[in-house]
Amino acid sequence: QVQLVESGGGLVQAGDSLRLSCTASGRTFGNEAMGWFRQAPGKEREFVAAISGGGTITRYADSVKGRFTISRDNAKNTVLLQMNGLKPEDTAVYYCAGRQLWTVSIYGNGYDYWGQGTQVTVSS
Repeated sequence: QVQLVESGGGLVQAGDSLRLSCTASGRTFGNEAMGWFRQAPGKEREFVAAISGGGTITRYADSVKGRFTISRDNAKNTVLLQMNGLKPEDTAVYYCAGRQLWTVSIYGNGYDYWGQGTQVTVSS
């Protein structure tokens, strides 16, 4: 059973940066793609970023491209999401997700396990 635990959320001002971390336990995940999704109040969950098992391929939502960077450290079973230039519209609960395939997916139903989420709030 894989467990994903996110950390690093918080309350920041517009223009600030945050780094989210997702640590996996229960099995090694070096060959598995990982993703970040977010859900704002009253809105559907949306894709943010994903990284392939080897870390060589990344995908980003257009809304975060150029501001967010996803990376992974397989030795530490950790995936990071560096968020720069935060905007109020980035306010949401951010979820880490993992899938039992090497290739990335931008669809939530393509992932097999999820973390509990971490709140990110950006004030204007």
